[in-house]
Amino acid sequence: MPTAWSADQVLALAPDSSSVAAARKLSGGGPWSGTGAAEEPAAVWGLCAGSGKTPYQTVVDLTGPAYTCSCPSRKFPCKHALGLLLLWAAGGIGTGSPPDWAQPWLAGRAERAERAAGRTADAAATPDPEAAARRAEQRTARVAAGVEELGTWLADQVRGGLAGLERAGYRPFETVAARMVDAQAPGLASRLRALPGVVAAGDGWPGRLLEELALLHLAVAGHRRLGELPEELAACVRREVGYPVAKDDVLASAPVRDQWQVLAVRDREEDRLTARRVWLHGSASGRVALVLSFAPPGQPLDASLVPGTSVEADLHFYPGAAPLRALVGERSGEPRPPAWPAGGTLRDAARAFAAAVAADPWTRSWPVVVRDLTVVPGEAGWTGIDARGDRAPLLPDADLWRLLAVSAGRPVVLAAEHTPAGLRPLAVLDGDRQVQL
Repeated sequence: MPTAWSADQVLALAPDSSSVAAARKLSGGGPWSGTGAAEEPAAVWGLCAGSGKTPYQTVVDLTGPAYTCSCPSRKFPCKHALGLLLLWAAGGIGTGSPPDWAQPWLAGRAERAERAAGRTADAAATPDPEAAARRAEQRTARVAAGVEELGTWLADQVRGGLAGLERAGYRPFETVAARMVDAQAPGLASRLRALPGVVAAGDGWPGRLLEELALLHLAVAGHRRLGELPEELAACVRREVGYPVAKDDVLASAPVRDQWQVLAVRDREEDRLTARRVWLHGSASGRVALVLSFAPPGQPLDASLVPGTSVEADLHFYPGAAPLRALVGERSGEPRPPAWPAGGTLRDAARAFAAAVAADPWTRSWPVVVRDLTVVPGEAGWTGIDARGDRAPLLPDADLWRLLAVSAGRPVVLAAEHTPAGLRPLAVLDGDRQVQL
């Protein structure tokens, strides 16, 4: 029997809230028959009674995860797959061998995975170093030309002044962003496409826009001196410009083995993709990490890191002067309840953010844990006050009313992102219960 997931892991796969509600109704054994689970292939299956005479045939490949169901739903995974997984998570499914109606789909997936692995092995076994070197040289030349054009454009903006940009709309920024895409500098293009939002944010936009332009100028200046910079800082410049970093290269770096506590998870839409951010804290190392995963809307995201648990694993960090983003490598054992970090004061949090910015000037936020924080609502903005009496604004990105309800006016332990504008709450520890915000 494969190790069952938790209900939280299952529900994290749901494409929307209505799917969660529908799946819960199917999580009992009543509508199901012919259920089973196997370790090889790692799969769960079952027949779910519907409105017709023929039950829906539902199969989940746990290695993907991937799903198939004979129902007409366009959601992925459908409510039947989620309900089947919830039943399995609750221990309501025994072991068995895949039935005849499930076996072809599982065998087809195994065959495709084997062929893909063979193609990857063949490509790795027969590299063409000369062709790779030529492609790298051509890309470097294109990026350098694009970065120089961006430098000229930035100088023109400052020379001509920012007045009037609030009426210009997206076009001035989109034109140069498209040029950065052509120059294979997607990181710079992404920053440029975010600038109209800065202008549209209301009072004080010229100052905020000038800050963003200054960071772009810093990336241009850093790229011009790329060969002179320390390797960690050069890696930050390459990230901002948009040079790709192969996952295999990251996973080949030295790991940080620790018991990693899952502090918070948050999803949001980015460039026609759903991005999942998972914040971790190492029990022994004290390091923080951010694990990112992406999927098209409606497709499942990685649900293996569940808030309220900890996992012993190797984390491999992307290169940089203040490494934060990481990939999860080898894991040991099953997830277990975490011992949340004790946390620090607001001054400790500010020092951690300042150190990250000093090392990597493009740092926009840094995960922190603050203890004994009291939430104080106000018409001019919400505030967090720690035991020393220090204050920090609480950004309204999170559900602050829920934070207030959970805390009930008591000091709490808060996981948050420290930003230049204040704290962005992510999760709160309420006794033994971890609440996502």
